[in-house]
Amino acid sequence: MSTWSQISFQDGASPLMEQLIFFHDHTLIILLMITILVGYMMTTLFFNKFINQTLVEGQMIEIIWTILPAITLIFIALPSLRLLYLMEEISNPSLTLKTIGHQWYWSYEYSDFMNIEFDSYMIPTNELPMNGFRLLDVDNRIMLPFQTQIRVLVSAADVLHSWAIPALGVKIDATPGRLNQTSIFLNRPGLFFGQCSEICGANHSFMPIVIESISTNTFINWIKLNEI
Repeated sequence: MSTWSQISFQDGASPLMEQLIFFHDHTLIILLMITILVGYMMTTLFFNKFINQTLVEGQMIEIIWTILPAITLIFIALPSLRLLYLMEEISNPSLTLKTIGHQWYWSYEYSDFMNIEFDSYMIPTNELPMNGFRLLDVDNRIMLPFQTQIRVLVSAADVLHSWAIPALGVKIDATPGRLNQTSIFLNRPGLFFGQCSEICGANHSFMPIVIESISTNTFINWIKLNEI
């Protein structure tokens, strides 16, 4: 069944993604207004029989079409710069997740707890349960509590990868020998899917990411079970 998310963004599940969607809509409205205005002016010029063909310059109109685009760019640039700073902001995290890209799977470590690390492989289609998601589901999901500030450290063991979760507005490169950092804040419980977004080899499209957002109490119980 077709859904709106197939022609637009996924529903935002983090404050950052909600701001990105708002900025997209804000910019789209400005572009639409410019397109309508320019289209109207070109149409009137085509069908106007009283064009002054001897007019070679006009100081006033040149000032107007220089100032108006500058003001328009300011209305686009200021929210864009604000978003760039928000994306780089790292608040005091309550939890740290380390993500390592491999050819062709992801491995995860919960740095705040002892002995909690696992590999996450895509479930092959012939092993997928009836309620599974083809090419998106994994054998070990990332379990994270919602309404919690989480730091994510990303690296790679072999080649360039990219850890991307569209619903959270996160896309960060996994580079061998380098540790990149971002933060996420989950607004609500649910399943959030992502994929490697850097062409990393033959099975690049078969290393999905699944985050399961759960309550803090459920997460603590999961930690206790996996620390044993």
